[in-house]
Amino acid sequence: MSEGLKTVLVVAVALIDADGRVLIAQRPEGKQLAGLWEFPGGKVDPGERPEQALIRELKEELGIDVQESCLAPFVFASHAYETFHLLMPLYLCRRWSGQVVRKEHAALKWVRPNQFSDYPMPPADEPLVAWLRDLL
Repeated sequence: MSEGLKTVLVVAVALIDADGRVLIAQRPEGKQLAGLWEFPGGKVDPGERPEQALIRELKEELGIDVQESCLAPFVFASHAYETFHLLMPLYLCRRWSGQVVRKEHAALKWVRPNQFSDYPMPPADEPLVAWLRDLL
């Protein structure tokens, strides 16, 4: 099954706007799981704390600045893919500076938690949706 698989640590965020909508991003062509919708974030580099990685990724992917104090740990996903095991903490963030812009994704959408089912997501992201629906 997942014996001996390398564990990959990835961080993600549910950016929540003033209307209670959450930002999701569509994976671009040429990437694994292209076309699926995910929560913004990315891999944690060696020597990097998860919060540092998320702040870096949000600047690179969306052009926004986030303070570490505005990142609230929420829930995590643990999922075995065929070639690796993914461990993904999901943070909540309601405050950032700058305008969200699409830099790396095929598309961005602000959606209400009850609309998540309209957007196909990677298997690791799917369990997080129920938690967000309950919260928001």
